[in-house]
Amino acid sequence: MKRIVLNAKALRTTTAVLAIVLAAAGCSDKATGGSGGTGSDGVKLGPGISADKIKVGIVSDLTGVYAPLGKSLTQAQQMYFEEVNAAGGVCGRKVEVVVRDHGYDVQRALAAYAELQPQVVGITQFIGSPMVTALKGRITTDKMFTIPMAWSTTLLGSDAIQVSGTTYDIDMINSLDFLMKDKGIKKGDKIGHVYFEGDYGESALAGSKHAAEKLGLTLVEQKIKATDNDMSAQVAALGNAKVKAILMSAGPRQSASLAGVARSKGIMVPIVVSNSGFSPQLLQTPAAPALLKDFYLASAGAPIGADLPAMKTLADAYAKKYPNQPRDNAVVNGYTSAKFFTDALKKACAGKDLTRDAVLKAHRSTTQHDDGFGTPVDFSKSDQPATRKTYILRTDAKALGGLVIEKQANESDLAKAYQVPVGK
Repeated sequence: MKRIVLNAKALRTTTAVLAIVLAAAGCSDKATGGSGGTGSDGVKLGPGISADKIKVGIVSDLTGVYAPLGKSLTQAQQMYFEEVNAAGGVCGRKVEVVVRDHGYDVQRALAAYAELQPQVVGITQFIGSPMVTALKGRITTDKMFTIPMAWSTTLLGSDAIQVSGTTYDIDMINSLDFLMKDKGIKKGDKIGHVYFEGDYGESALAGSKHAAEKLGLTLVEQKIKATDNDMSAQVAALGNAKVKAILMSAGPRQSASLAGVARSKGIMVPIVVSNSGFSPQLLQTPAAPALLKDFYLASAGAPIGADLPAMKTLADAYAKKYPNQPRDNAVVNGYTSAKFFTDALKKACAGKDLTRDAVLKAHRSTTQHDDGFGTPVDFSKSDQPATRKTYILRTDAKALGGLVIEKQANESDLAKAYQVPVGK
């Protein structure tokens, strides 16, 4: 083995370089909030937390298939945290939001998470079941409090991931209950279900299959890809099957195509879409007439135009902050999610501990959260939806956000008894 001898000058140089590296590491650790220690106020610190700042992340879709949804969600959350900061912040600290766009691409989402992981306490918005499902193990290990803007059952079962309302399967079960009780569907009828391949669509399909079997209905399945925008073939198949109603678990573009083609072919059956299957901007397009005919949306949340004081305050504030921007249900989802994330931070602060673990425990201690925006939710069980109550909303061109309540939030007997397939 060759011996390496350092002279005094070389040793001093090496030591100096090492000192610079260590100092830089220390500065980086401070910039990202560090991974431990206690602040001068006695609060235990963690990633994303410094003496005067709390950094939270947003991983959204601002350029892909759900770009309109992502824009509303992100703007609503930015507005909420501006309000929080104007009122003094949280735990004596101002909240800073770090936004990344994945364009509804899983690989970009993985890269965005890797970038944010060391520098934020949690993620207040993460669009896409496929994206969050791909990261579920890492999010759980990192104890990264994450609120997906997705409602697949694959997202249940992790203390770190909070599905904010119902899951897609629960909504489809309650939707079939609505169709049976309110729209004349009866035992023996055929019901169509058009759905995206992957976590979102298959989660919704699990609910429709379960309910169809229990109710004596025949389900006619039509699986599509996220890149499929023309629903002509699917409508033809459902028309040939003589379905009496159609369920849709896809994006707004697909819903608009389905409704437009179906109505043009004289298929006037009720259409019920999952909660991410409609955007009010569609009512400004040629698809509007078709979308205003017996077209419904299943959602755990009340619409932004609902007659609720908290909702009216939010709608007015958003219009003032973002004039001429659509006020849709995504505004409500984003704002309320940021609110319950902040509530967890405040609870953790009361215990003098803002580490990720403490924030998660504070959140999971919440058995009933009701902020005046609709249905109360329970955050204490990670393996269960926060609620099993679904609103049935109807399109209305004159309503703010394009939706009105057709049927108040309801938990059907089938939904109550249903065993949610956690992590599947």
